[in-house]
Amino acid sequence: MNGLSGGLCYLDHAATSPLRPEAAEAMAPFGADRYGNASGAHAMARDARTALEEAREVVAATVGAAPSEVVFTSGGTEADNLAVFGTLARCTEGHGPISAVCSSVEHAAVLAPLRAASRGAGAVLGVGRVRVREVGVDASARVDLDALDDALDDTTVLVSVMAANNEVGTLQPLDQVAALVRRRAPAAALHTDAVQAAPYLDLPAVAGGCDLVSLSAHKLGGPKGVGALVVRAPLRLAPMLHGGGQEQERRSGTHDVAGIVGFAAAARAAAERRDGEAARVAGLRDRFADLVCSAVPGVVESVARSATLPGFCHLRFLGIEQEELLVLLDRAGVCASAGSACASGAVEPSHVLLAMGVGSEEARSGIRFSLGHTTTEGEVARAAHGVADAAAQLRG
Repeated sequence: MNGLSGGLCYLDHAATSPLRPEAAEAMAPFGADRYGNASGAHAMARDARTALEEAREVVAATVGAAPSEVVFTSGGTEADNLAVFGTLARCTEGHGPISAVCSSVEHAAVLAPLRAASRGAGAVLGVGRVRVREVGVDASARVDLDALDDALDDTTVLVSVMAANNEVGTLQPLDQVAALVRRRAPAAALHTDAVQAAPYLDLPAVAGGCDLVSLSAHKLGGPKGVGALVVRAPLRLAPMLHGGGQEQERRSGTHDVAGIVGFAAAARAAAERRDGEAARVAGLRDRFADLVCSAVPGVVESVARSATLPGFCHLRFLGIEQEELLVLLDRAGVCASAGSACASGAVEPSHVLLAMGVGSEEARSGIRFSLGHTTTEGEVARAAHGVADAAAQLRG
């Protein structure tokens, strides 16, 4: 299957993290005997609803929210879209001109709906035309606080700044962002996409000042297709999905009870092991980066390790096209990516790297290696060897 002795080297945890055993075990009964619909009234339904609400309490605790503030979704993309369109639709009702502000390195699930709203394309969801300001970042992808200050005014109803970047791993100064928003646009809702941050950061401390927080189960070692949006009281959202009125009429649709239970189990396991796992993964990341940088000439670390999440190592291989390198890595059994997995197949240079001031050609040399809870020392050593061999072939 691959050219590395010892097996596959999975360094793409930022795309998806392997299912934790705790999540698989928690989900198993709900795919077999406990198959009730949580919206029903009979005993099987009540059993499902009890499991659902117990899971909601666990997820709420991991982000420092009340259970009633957790809205389950199909994943991080829906959570981001609900935060954007739900806030803008509510604020469009009976208001004058409104604006929204975000950083230029947000996930596409934030940028795309905001840009749609700026074109007036959100009318079907009740969103009028919105002025959108995208705030620049520095060379490390950290949001420019002075530019953010300038972008805020009394028309601002939504600000979105991610907790940690999904491509290069940069940590954003959410405490300073929140202070600016409360001072300059006190009526605005502050949203953060915490999808990548959740496995490693203490979200009650990091995102406690945010009104809206997006989460995704499969980045924590839970199942795909499940996520959540925390909507802190008393904030209200206009729903995107209408129907059965689930989730306090904020998100209609039959609950994926098995997925939600797995989400909670993964979130609990990640929280319980956070400190030790973060230190272990950071050490492995540093080892991997050191090995690659010492073996391969012309490698640039896109962001200083101290400024990123523990599992992120984004490298630019000068003079090498990322697509060619990824092909050789795949053949060697090393799993990595050019950037956001949600944009796989795209040939355009990363919008994150361009916003950081990296030239278009150099941006096409960037590879994201992301480590996680299953990464081992052996994987790191084998992967670094595979990277060095692949780079040598391309430069040979």
